[in-house]
Amino acid sequence: MMSLDVRAFTSPEMGENAYLVRAEGSETAVVIDPGVADPVIATLRAGGLELEAVLLTHAHVDHIMGVAALVRETGVPVYLHPEGRALYDRAIDQAAMFGLGIEPPPSPDRALAHGEALRLAGCDFEVRHAPGHAPGHVVLAVRGAGVAFVGDVIFQGSIGRTDLPGGDFRRLMRSIREQVLTLPDETILYPGHGPSTTVGHERVSNPFLVPDYPGGFA
Repeated sequence: MMSLDVRAFTSPEMGENAYLVRAEGSETAVVIDPGVADPVIATLRAGGLELEAVLLTHAHVDHIMGVAALVRETGVPVYLHPEGRALYDRAIDQAAMFGLGIEPPPSPDRALAHGEALRLAGCDFEVRHAPGHAPGHVVLAVRGAGVAFVGDVIFQGSIGRTDLPGGDFRRLMRSIREQVLTLPDETILYPGHGPSTTVGHERVSNPFLVPDYPGGFA
């Protein structure tokens, strides 16, 4: 099985996890959901690594606050599902809702599509459309390494909120059932907030998924 180097950086403002990811031995890396930029840039420089792309699971402001600085520093393309574009373009308004400022991120360069395979940083990413928390939300699975970057679809012991614009509880639960729980139980899940977990652990212990609770399908 492929070994990944996954480094997490948690933003101080909103507790969001950005991930710098590469296959072991690769001299290039991708960043997923950069809610911060400075520590990512410092890690790239310290390791002599070249950034290949910015991958976004969705466009809520806490996941994109570092995009502008990273693109300005590295010139890399930004990947986003097209259904997330409306939120992405309202980054300033989103930030203002939380009393924050944000440098407007540059326009996305590449539209992610369900079922698409991306070969980046020595990794084979599988794009899985998983709406419900946010429009255009995707899960990025690296099956060869047994990991998936799930954004805000599912967390350790919880699921993504659905009370923000574009949220839909039924769609979220369907996304979890079809795009997360269909992965092998040993798959490590790296969420947008909080610690990592596994598919198997959430299947049997997540209170939103076990049969006595609203999910009812795990």
